Amino acid sequence: MSTAGTAKPLDLTRYQDPATMLGILRSARTVAIVGLSSNTLRASHFVGFYLQRHGYRIIPVNPHETEVLGEQSYPSLLDVPLPIDLVDVFRASDAVPGIAHEAVQIRAKALWLQFNVISPEGIAIAEQGGLHVVVDRCVKVEHARHLGRMHWYGLNTGIVTSRRAKL
Repeated sequence: MSTAGTAKPLDLTRYQDPATMLGILRSARTVAIVGLSSNTLRASHFVGFYLQRHGYRIIPVNPHETEVLGEQSYPSLLDVPLPIDLVDVFRASDAVPGIAHEAVQIRAKALWLQFNVISPEGIAIAEQGGLHVVVDRCVKVEHARHLGRMHWYGLNTGIVTSRRAKL
């Protein structure tokens, strides 16, 4: 029986370690969001807005935007003039290897691939470059989960109670 052409599936559990995610979230201050859109209906926009509201400096990286959420947008990571701690990716999986190369080149500390953004090649590039890697997880969801800001709407209401609201 030949196994040629059958690739072993990637074990994502090693890229979804809660301690690693929490460490990244606690240490990062500047987050480059690759694929950040000015369209308020896009997940990238909501994540960028959320991160800003929680004290992170966000840097939009999108060649089709000039400004998003009050921040100048850059065409690539190589064009960003300040140090980046975390590169958060909202792009198709086939774009990840190039993004990973740029993340290593700019000496980012971590590469975070959002839900359904999975690239074994990009993961390998980032790891070989010394970056922490998170795959198939949402930075907003993990921040809310690990830092106690989760609400069933996905927002922090600021109210802690065991009583249900009246309908």
